[in-house]
Amino acid sequence: MKIAVIHGPNLNLLGIREPSVYGKKTLKEINDQLFNKALVLGCDIEFFQSNSEGEIVDYIQLLKERGFDGLIINAAAYTHTSVAIRDALLAINIPFIEVHISNIFKRESFRHKSYLSDIAVGVISGLGYMGYEYAFDFLVKALKRGEIR
Repeated sequence: MKIAVIHGPNLNLLGIREPSVYGKKTLKEINDQLFNKALVLGCDIEFFQSNSEGEIVDYIQLLKERGFDGLIINAAAYTHTSVAIRDALLAINIPFIEVHISNIFKRESFRHKSYLSDIAVGVISGLGYMGYEYAFDFLVKALKRGEIR
């Protein structure tokens, strides 16, 4: 099983960017924890981070032909603006979970709208870095049981 994790704009600054909102863990620490979890669960995991919408779309478009089974995406600010990312996700038709470190519904009103939520298997928002782990656990187990595809 192959799972991709996409981190959107500014997530490369985790650990130093607004730690009161996003916590003190770095992106590398989050990825390392997920990598270790993937080893335990016996699946492959790949990480991608970009501040560029086009690069994220390009990466998403390649996932199906590269044999990925599922995806976790924190599109960050693009969650609220990107029809292009939404269209790419629809085009590849791979189950995905949308993750947000902060609770987007406790923030500015423009963050309350997601272009991805209605096509996602699920959404995790406001559980900090643990949201990635919960998403990964669920996605792998649901795929193995054939509950999603």
